[in-house]
Amino acid sequence: MPDFLHMEGLTAGYGQAVVLNGLTLSVNRGETLAILGRNGVGKTTLLETLMGNTAVKRGAIHWLGQDITRLNPADRARRGIGWVPQEREVFPSLTVQENLQVVALPGVWNTARVYELFPRLRERRGNYGGQLSGGEQQMLAIGRALMTNPQLLLLDEPMEGLAPIIVEELADAIRAMCQRDGLTAIVVEQHPVLALSMSHQAIVLERGSIKYRGSSADLAGNPALLGELLGVASHRNAGQPSADDAAHAAAGPAAAQPLAAQPFAAHPAAPTAH
Repeated sequence: MPDFLHMEGLTAGYGQAVVLNGLTLSVNRGETLAILGRNGVGKTTLLETLMGNTAVKRGAIHWLGQDITRLNPADRARRGIGWVPQEREVFPSLTVQENLQVVALPGVWNTARVYELFPRLRERRGNYGGQLSGGEQQMLAIGRALMTNPQLLLLDEPMEGLAPIIVEELADAIRAMCQRDGLTAIVVEQHPVLALSMSHQAIVLERGSIKYRGSSADLAGNPALLGELLGVASHRNAGQPSADDAAHAAAGPAAAQPLAAQPFAAHPAAPTAH
């Protein structure tokens, strides 16, 4: 059986600039992968390359046994790769309902299921995209990607700039669609503890190459290693969890932390957002 997604010796970037350098990586069906690393190491470029938005210099991308290295973004979307960009890019002059329906492709995801996952969107279904809060726009961006009925969902910093209560709501929703619905996802997230809590596997990028790969639970349970890889103890962004917080993430529900900091494995049947 061919790999669900496999990258082999992938070197890619923008124009003549090389950002990813000889990257080899596989993602299994039903798995959630967290991509971690400091700013500028190639996290977003990796997602952009999977979506077909960069120049591939060397290497190959195989998706469901087919070489898609030179395939354009629209054809990749038709083949089941969904994309939630960092900029959200909702249509401001369309209602929530119209934003969802305009991209709909046949499959299990429809507006009813998206509204079940994000009840806030049901309440705002008649509002225009430009009238939504940042958190609601992010929910709409994820919901719109789900309406294309992807087999793989790429999420680029979905929690950026959002209030903590919205972060918890979105984290629960992402866990629900991955665990309950079996969706495969790759998540780029600046907050390492949060990213590890939503994923099975993790990689850490440095200068466009993989510096670490392994179980998210193992990395969350090793705050010293996490601090060494990311410098989170001494280079924290505002509001970013410290390496000490990783120990709490690995401790599970007994640590009584917020849902957004609980480990993925602690949610065998994660609820949808409320």
